[in-house]
Amino acid sequence: MDFHHNLDSASDCCSDTSRREKQQTAGTLNLENPSSASECCSNTREKQGTAGTVFDNDENNFFNGRTTDTPEETKPNLSWGRGIKADWDRTVGTHWWKEMTNLEQKTIAVTIFMFFAAIAPAITFGAIYEKTTGHYIGAVEMLLATAWVGIVHSLIGGSAIMINGGTGPVLAFSAVLYKLSISMDVPFLTLSAWTGLWCMLFNVVAAFINLNKYILLATRFTDEIFSMLISVIFIINAVGSPFSPVGLYYYFDSEHTSHDANENDDGYSFLSVAFLSLVLAVGTTSFAVFLKAIKFARFFCNQWSRSTISDFAVPIAIFSFTAIDHLVFSSAKTETLNVPDTFAPTFACCDATCETYWPNDCTDLAEPFGRRPWLVDLSDLNGHLYIPFFAAIPAFLAFILVFLDNGITLHCISHPSHKLQHGDAYDLNTLIIGIMVGINAMFGMPWLVAATVRSLSHLHALAEKTQDGKFISVLETRLSNLAVHSLILGSIFCLPVLKLIPVPVLYGIFLYMGITSLTNNQFWGRFTMLFMQPSKFPSAAYTDYVSTTSMHKYTGIQLFLFASLYIIKSIKSIAIAFPIVIALCIPIRIYLLPRLFTQAELTLLDSGDENIEKWIEENVDNIDEELVEQGAKKEGSIISK
Repeated sequence: MDFHHNLDSASDCCSDTSRREKQQTAGTLNLENPSSASECCSNTREKQGTAGTVFDNDENNFFNGRTTDTPEETKPNLSWGRGIKADWDRTVGTHWWKEMTNLEQKTIAVTIFMFFAAIAPAITFGAIYEKTTGHYIGAVEMLLATAWVGIVHSLIGGSAIMINGGTGPVLAFSAVLYKLSISMDVPFLTLSAWTGLWCMLFNVVAAFINLNKYILLATRFTDEIFSMLISVIFIINAVGSPFSPVGLYYYFDSEHTSHDANENDDGYSFLSVAFLSLVLAVGTTSFAVFLKAIKFARFFCNQWSRSTISDFAVPIAIFSFTAIDHLVFSSAKTETLNVPDTFAPTFACCDATCETYWPNDCTDLAEPFGRRPWLVDLSDLNGHLYIPFFAAIPAFLAFILVFLDNGITLHCISHPSHKLQHGDAYDLNTLIIGIMVGINAMFGMPWLVAATVRSLSHLHALAEKTQDGKFISVLETRLSNLAVHSLILGSIFCLPVLKLIPVPVLYGIFLYMGITSLTNNQFWGRFTMLFMQPSKFPSAAYTDYVSTTSMHKYTGIQLFLFASLYIIKSIKSIAIAFPIVIALCIPIRIYLLPRLFTQAELTLLDSGDENIEKWIEENVDNIDEELVEQGAKKEGSIISK
């Protein structure tokens, strides 16, 4: 066979196929696969159809996480509720008893860790809700919503690992809805209730018609951007956000609100508190990472003791540095969680109409008349009888936020690299979360959706991994989710106890969650390679078989989308567009990237281990020894090593 003839033909057909030059100790050696190069052309970068770009069948199988070998005419119809039933049968109907009885040591450790990881954002979001909704929704409503939604979802939800909670885009939407209610002279809770009910209806319809089939078009390209974004948000919020006075950096500002309660005390030094806060946060993170790594160390007498310490790494770090704060540095008043003193609706009324807030609107009253009722009066329209119908307009935007947040989070959780065995349940989750949004709206509570960082942290905490961070298996249990939210429900009745937790320790946990969730993100790995010498790149399919230029170009596109998403999410006035921009990553991957990269490059950059190994097996094994002997080099080969 004339290899050089084939190489020239391949080069003529695909002049922009990639190459990789990797420096080795004995010099540079390129192994070329002419059949692979020509295959890029014969298959083409994309198959043009009437509806647009269609990918290779094998690749679609992986991206969708479903088997598509079945002929199109025999595929099951998942519309009109069939998808919900299939989800139930595949998950709850099959694995519920096992997931409710598989109590292990890891379950207890994960429960303690996730309790702190879930309750701190709930209290924080509650405080922000109170400011942005005129005191109608606060920390008590957020804690109660978090507790009951989490308990119900842990019992009947399709994903045992998903954690629901408050998110930035939904908070931003609630703030916009409050301003809209003021401008329309309509009670906020009434408008919110009608909007929530419409949002529930849209989610129910979406679940029944299997709208989640479009979420399944997302690939690792989108998942990596989304996962990187939420990891970085947690890290930045722990260190110091440029868009809000949150994080360790602001303790060094004497005007920060955390110093207000103690600034007049004798001997109080904001710099001392700031440095102590930094030590507590960094110490908590470092100690948790150190203890987590003990599982693969040589210390202690046996593997059981090492595994136990590793499982309880985060709880040990939390309790250790909380004790240091209270026992060793008791004179330094670090910031504590700002929780209410009693369990009652946040809005305190000046009179029986409950239209004004005590004490702001009635300073002459020593005590409030009472609290707002829990159940929202849907008929309290202030004469605007069109509100029940008008609410469908903002509800549609809210539906997009809820639907995409839930779908993309579950897509990240269900990635094949995580080795989950109990299946996914997109339509079932959409139905259940949609109904819970409607119930929360009726009781004047915040709408909760899938909290991506907390969900992925839960996933990582339940996982067994290799020393380099690859998933081996995951303990798929409902018990940790159920226990976490049961503890949150119990904490509502002993709120002052939560004030014992130093906020800097919680910042340390957020920092830990952000850092550890980056370890398996290939986008992060390729981002760091932008600053590396090419010959020092770690060995991976996308470094061994894809040119450095193509790899950096792919990373650059992800980096641009990542930066755009972070900016949009951080600007409150446009934050509600955040999930919509995430959704745009899907058509960018489907229609734009195949025009910029070969099919082989996209397989190596945007597929899972199984597909990549299959591609390598089919292509690299065809390299003829003659090429090795000749040390043949050819510009444009997709395979170079």
